[in-house]
Amino acid sequence: MEPLLFIGVPVLVVLIWLIGTWNGLVRLRNHCNESWSGIDTELKRRHDLIPNLVEVVRGYAKHERETFDAVVAARTRAQSVTGTPSQQADAENGLVRALRGLFVVSESYPDLKASGNFLALQRELSNTEDRIQSSRRFYNANVRDMNNRVEVFPSNIVANMGGFSRREFFEVEDAGVREVPEVDIGSSGSGS
Repeated sequence: MEPLLFIGVPVLVVLIWLIGTWNGLVRLRNHCNESWSGIDTELKRRHDLIPNLVEVVRGYAKHERETFDAVVAARTRAQSVTGTPSQQADAENGLVRALRGLFVVSESYPDLKASGNFLALQRELSNTEDRIQSSRRFYNANVRDMNNRVEVFPSNIVANMGGFSRREFFEVEDAGVREVPEVDIGSSGSGS
């Protein structure tokens, strides 16, 4: 009986560890998927706000067709990306740059800067940018935890056997894009 106990206890301990490690990896994978879904939701919200913003600005700045076309094209590109987080980040970086151009145009139109619709859309966009940043931090924290479990010994053994792999961070490469688009909607004469 003792030899069986001598072999059975270590096997049981290893089995419990394998099950715990497997379940931990599954939970981390699900956290990553859930947090990416949060980013996706916020990006969709941003994409939905942009046509309204463009229309309000277009009503005031009829001669800025190139800027409007750039924003619409960047939005379309960003909406169509369904690949990796880095591909999504590249598309979103282009969209933020195009939005900055739109806000630069808005600075030339004092009536636009005083428009209630424009101000409300700006607030919503700024709020959405904050939510995207928060979602990105949450996602990247989950990715960090997942990557640690996938790479660290001995859980990497279970990860490799189970097909768990490293996740890609959702990073913004351009330092200027890391910030919320700045819009000066104050009285004329105030600088940004």
